[in-house]
Amino acid sequence: MPTSPPLPTPDAPLDGDARDRLADCFAALCVEAGAVVMEVYRAGGETRAKADQSPVTEADERAEALILQRLSERLPGWPVLAEEAAARGQGLAGCPRFILVDPLDGTREFVGRNGEFTVNIGLVVEGVPVAGAVYAPVLERLWSGGATARVRRIAPGATLAEALDDRPLRTRPAPEAGWTALASRSHGDAETEALLARLPVSERRAAGSSLKFCVVAEGGADVYPRFGPTMEWDTAAADAVLRAAGGAVLKPDGSAFTYGKAEADYRNGPFVAWGDPAAAARFAG
Repeated sequence: MPTSPPLPTPDAPLDGDARDRLADCFAALCVEAGAVVMEVYRAGGETRAKADQSPVTEADERAEALILQRLSERLPGWPVLAEEAAARGQGLAGCPRFILVDPLDGTREFVGRNGEFTVNIGLVVEGVPVAGAVYAPVLERLWSGGATARVRRIAPGATLAEALDDRPLRTRPAPEAGWTALASRSHGDAETEALLARLPVSERRAAGSSLKFCVVAEGGADVYPRFGPTMEWDTAAADAVLRAAGGAVLKPDGSAFTYGKAEADYRNGPFVAWGDPAAAARFAG
């Protein structure tokens, strides 16, 4: 039986095949961590506030510990920045390649028990997300992307080979009229409203966490603007999926949206996720 090629080392060339293998590695880890998240979700674990008053749960901490352990085993030597570790003051500086981990994006959705939370692992190279995976354990949906993008239906804790559905993922061309826009379920602002007013949007949908990128990636929406605060680990994995599916993530003025902003404590500025890069070229700015 043929064996799979080894996963890339931190300084290895990253061709399309290597990026897809990394995306699958991240996907498997997200599903494994999703099982841990669901244990806490079903048990109704406690929530407390971090120093910045954002919520953190037992699920965040247990899932992050598992992911960090597995990454050290499967991808030794790769720099990793994880949300809860960053909250404790651990960071990276000057690393052109690093992995970003958000063990539970959408903690408010987790606490609110609406199922719209995700496990996220992404790889950034020279400021660009090049591989990532996003898993919504309640929905049993897994999105991954490297050079290519896929969506699977898979139960928490299952292996990728046990996925019930596995198909390619692609954004849709933006129609001339009748766009669908995604907005955050937990956040809203006047800048978002102003941007959407310039676009041919006829339908708005709400969704939580990094799911919004994934809906755009599978052609369920055309645009997702975000002017509110996010961190790089909130977006990198889903950004990689969307780019692999044919979409684009840009600043509102149409310039590049990049990662590795250590000097800003890895805080993102405003961005717009576009399903159709041609539409971005037409309307951005």
